[in-house]
Amino acid sequence: MSKKTRTIILSALLIIGIISAFLIVMFTRRIKMNEGYITGNTAGNLNNNGLFCERNGVVYFSNLYDNGCLYSMTPQGTDMKKLSTSKVTSINADDHYLYYFLDSHDSGQGLGFAQRTYGIYRCELSGKNTKCLKRGNAITLQLCGNYLYYQNFDNHNTNGTELFKIKIDKSEDQRVLDYLVNPASCEDGIIYFNGTQDNHYLYALDTANDSVSTVWEGNVYNPVYQNGYFYFMDVPENYRLCRYSPADNVVEVLTNERIDFFNIYGDYIYYQTNSKTDPALKRMRTDGSNVETVKSGIYKNINITSSYVYFTSFDSDTPMYMTPTTGSVYVTNFDAAAQAALQNSKK
Repeated sequence: MSKKTRTIILSALLIIGIISAFLIVMFTRRIKMNEGYITGNTAGNLNNNGLFCERNGVVYFSNLYDNGCLYSMTPQGTDMKKLSTSKVTSINADDHYLYYFLDSHDSGQGLGFAQRTYGIYRCELSGKNTKCLKRGNAITLQLCGNYLYYQNFDNHNTNGTELFKIKIDKSEDQRVLDYLVNPASCEDGIIYFNGTQDNHYLYALDTANDSVSTVWEGNVYNPVYQNGYFYFMDVPENYRLCRYSPADNVVEVLTNERIDFFNIYGDYIYYQTNSKTDPALKRMRTDGSNVETVKSGIYKNINITSSYVYFTSFDSDTPMYMTPTTGSVYVTNFDAAAQAALQNSKK
């Protein structure tokens, strides 16, 4: 074989190797899309800042003992791992990625934190390969299939906060509705929300074509759909908690107390009462029975996983409190998160 022939063969092999390596890199970096209408988090969690999200036996959460950085753990609170170095909220997850709103403000000190970084981000479930999908303000995010629906606000919006959607591979980003819509409550590709313009009717947004229809001409706030019912805060009746059955066209009053926040998991509703004399975090069954006081006082950030309910005082992010989701009420501090934050601060 001549020297020229060998050179041609080696060059061809080199080119093939380079092309193969490029294709392998492109394939491994290709975003894995979802099949069907995957939902990223529960409506109740997202309505309470989306600080916890459970997926496939793993809980992802914003560790408020560590400036809200992203952590993962088992539902029982073991095997904690730190996944980000900035504050996250509105956490969503599918089988491949995490999605969240990230804000570096107050996440650190010094020259490295002089410039604020914020926007919608995606990373692998391990926390690696973080990618910014869009810079700017985004309030509530909800994953529906292969799109993140989010409330967008910037100084260029003449209509205030509007509903946008962005594809998880960043290939599309567009306005869906030019008014305020909370996308938290999503079921089988339908986003349910209350009106914010001329009324507080219950509406449905079909994400297959982004068309809007009226479900019920009620007067609702923060509707959550579960097992054939819409749970909501009754606006004209002092924000009491009710549920509406569209099949029977019947409204049930679950409590006459004014409430500030609520969350639902399985057969339980956890809710914060608004009272000048006896405010408390309480829980009841989804039919309004078996009312119990979880903890007296004023609380927020009511997030629920399969094992625990987490919440904080209204005027402070720490301590983080927890109680078993089902069974007897037993409130303790979320000490494991505090210990994990302390250990990470020493690294």
